[in-house]
Amino acid sequence: MKFILTILFCLIIATGIVAQDESAPSVEEAYLAKDDGNGKAGEQASEFGTTDIPIYCVVLLDTQKAVTVKINFVAVNVAGVKAGTKIVTASYTTKNGQNRVNFTGRPEDKWTPGKYRVDIFLDGKQEKNVEFEIKSAAAKASSSNFAPPKTKPARRKP
Repeated sequence: MKFILTILFCLIIATGIVAQDESAPSVEEAYLAKDDGNGKAGEQASEFGTTDIPIYCVVLLDTQKAVTVKINFVAVNVAGVKAGTKIVTASYTTKNGQNRVNFTGRPEDKWTPGKYRVDIFLDGKQEKNVEFEIKSAAAKASSSNFAPPKTKPARRKP
């Protein structure tokens, strides 16, 4: 009898542990976006210009339970900035029924061109990161596919 009770106790504990892991919140989707012109997140983007202020970080959760969402904008490869430096940090605790959080990142003046990432944490545990690049105006112009039309030399009549 003691053996059966021990097994039942272990099963109850194991079931509780599995249920806790299954109910742990996670990031369903996370993306970055430019301003839509109305002060809201627009289309998803992975490249930005130095004047794209703010940059939005949209986090969609797989739960509507209250959870603390924290983000760090981190320099990865930015001239004059030590790799791993946190540029912007923000945190928000959702209310029951919320499953979307919009963060914004703003520099003091303009963004410095380079590679960055956003680290996303849920209740203190890192869940996801999103990498992005900020290009200078000159780099953005040279990377576009625009090329002036080629003209043919004028022909003279003999």
